[in-house]
Amino acid sequence: MAGDFGEYLKQLREHKGLTINQLASLAGISGAQISRIENGLRGVPKPATLRKIAEAAEVSYEELMEHAGYLAEDLLSNTEGKAPEWATEKDKRDFRKMLEDDGELMFDGIPLNKEDKQRIKDVLTGLFWEAKQMNKRTKPKHESGTD
Repeated sequence: MAGDFGEYLKQLREHKGLTINQLASLAGISGAQISRIENGLRGVPKPATLRKIAEAAEVSYEELMEHAGYLAEDLLSNTEGKAPEWATEKDKRDFRKMLEDDGELMFDGIPLNKEDKQRIKDVLTGLFWEAKQMNKRTKPKHESGTD
């Protein structure tokens, strides 16, 4: 995945007519970091770094998140209530509860419009199911033994 993202980032940068140093400067990160990402020598960047790159390259954050593997297509499709095969009823209930909170979403004190709210829900959907899956894989096994 890291190599695929690196190749994607290189193509994106070149398509925008930017050098490694120009993109790095616009994003506020080092040119060496961009180079390592593009050459597959560094893993997929964290979401905060992807946001900086997206803004610098003038592409959508969601697009970079998807190419980086944070928002796999099957996770994005879960926005409409579908859940991964491994999800339990409790997982599905937790997910519905998270999405059903209709409190006013704001950024810098300004209410978000419907499109922005949907974008946030899409990102949260991907992150929610990814976190649930990781928790299921890394739960410590309880040992049954005597003290």
